[in-house]
Amino acid sequence: MPAVFLAVFFVYPAGAILWRGLFSEGFGPMSDLFASSRTRGVLWFTVWQALASTAITLVAALPAAAVVTRLRGRRRHWVRGLVTVPFVLPTVVVAGAFEGVFDRFGLEDGGFRLRHTVWAILLAHVFFNYAVVVRIVGSFWSGLDHRLEEQARVLGAGPIRTFRAVTLPRLRPAIASACTIVFLFSFTSFGVVLLLGGPRRATLETEIYRQAVTRGDLRSAAGLALVQLLAVLALIAAATRLERRRPARTGVAHSPPEPLPRSFVWANLAVMAVLLGSPIAVLVERSVSVGDGYGLDHYRALTERVPQLPATAATALGNSLVFATVATALALAVGTLAALVVVHGRSGLRHVFDLGLTLPLGTSAVTIGFGILIALDEPPLDLRTSWWIVPIAHALVGTPFVVRTMVPVLRRIDPQIREAAAVLGASPGRVRRLIDLPIAGRGMLVGAGFAFAVSLGEFGATSFLPRRPETLTAPLALYRLLSTPGELLRGQAMALAVVLMVLVALAVVAIEASRGSVRGADAVWESL
Repeated sequence: MPAVFLAVFFVYPAGAILWRGLFSEGFGPMSDLFASSRTRGVLWFTVWQALASTAITLVAALPAAAVVTRLRGRRRHWVRGLVTVPFVLPTVVVAGAFEGVFDRFGLEDGGFRLRHTVWAILLAHVFFNYAVVVRIVGSFWSGLDHRLEEQARVLGAGPIRTFRAVTLPRLRPAIASACTIVFLFSFTSFGVVLLLGGPRRATLETEIYRQAVTRGDLRSAAGLALVQLLAVLALIAAATRLERRRPARTGVAHSPPEPLPRSFVWANLAVMAVLLGSPIAVLVERSVSVGDGYGLDHYRALTERVPQLPATAATALGNSLVFATVATALALAVGTLAALVVVHGRSGLRHVFDLGLTLPLGTSAVTIGFGILIALDEPPLDLRTSWWIVPIAHALVGTPFVVRTMVPVLRRIDPQIREAAAVLGASPGRVRRLIDLPIAGRGMLVGAGFAFAVSLGEFGATSFLPRRPETLTAPLALYRLLSTPGELLRGQAMALAVVLMVLVALAVVAIEASRGSVRGADAVWESL
């Protein structure tokens, strides 16, 4: 079942892009495409903004990782949970939050304009990827043996020299892994660039969308999607290689790290509050701002249909909840079976499933949606207009989260328990049903929470599907509202963004609330 699911809804659409972009008309159209100065400019800007986003995120988040490493107990879980919320927020919600910040502080025009500039894109990417560095580097940092730092301090090294000469070299594998992931997410960013960058800023991701949807040039879109797919595969290979080079954590820190100065801690908490909290606070404030006062008019307007949408925003939100529920069920079914294969299957099959079911997580959502658009268009797989294609596309992105949370849990099951059950006469299927699945239940809940949150905010893949009332999702409705001028529409967009944000935040907080679930959540970050 997992093999068929991956083959039909990922390998076949990706192969269709490869064929259309490279083989269907020879290499001439591809060479013409890349001879264009616009295409070269798009490629350069895609790489440049991803590099800049990665560097700024590392500088901003590395000190915060040091602070989180030194927290203990529930304070650490709650801080990490709150830091994680921006990472799983829908891209259109983040774009709406920054649009609200620009509007609130007069940054939409004038001498210090941020709207539709590269700085808006970079700020939003730092907002998104801050948690990646904090959690990956912080989790690795907390498992180090800190006696080496103590020895350096005894020999007279100051805090800065100790960090530079002792701590930083040991953190480099985790930093390299985190930077690769941040670069990948910035490289394939879609909603942020589309809304905050404006028409003059284009990456490979947004250019594929504009060529396919706006201009109807499927050949050029396929060529660009092919280039992006190859680049993403290279990045995933690099991340996998870095992960293998990263030493395994012992899980025991022989001594706690040296406490940080209070001024350093409070300064980082202030940066977190400003960078992560201010866009969310402004978003909430703009959603209740009505004229010269405050009220809930924009929230009540969610039940009223506007000409820009085929249905009301409330209907779109209901559709998203239904799609997220179905997608989560599909992701759990496929991901659970795949995790059992990864843990208990044959050696070669294990590696194929482990890598194959990770590829959709790293592959561009726009590439996935575009592949479905051009591949699943003929019987018996003519699903472009089917209601099911939306939850299937969402499940494709959510399945890797289920696999990545369940595999570490299944591997921790004591083989002697399974052997004892087999000696007592239990069949392999009964052993998995009565031993593996109950123990892995907590990991399933964590994976389901991530899959549900991802489905609620998915925008790239579903942006290619027909706009019908029954397939309109909340992120698509939010994009339409944000793209249309008008104070009433902008207020309605802010209200819809707040509702989406609350739903996603509840899913993340539920994951972090249980101490046992945190281990499962960390498995996602450790195996990204």
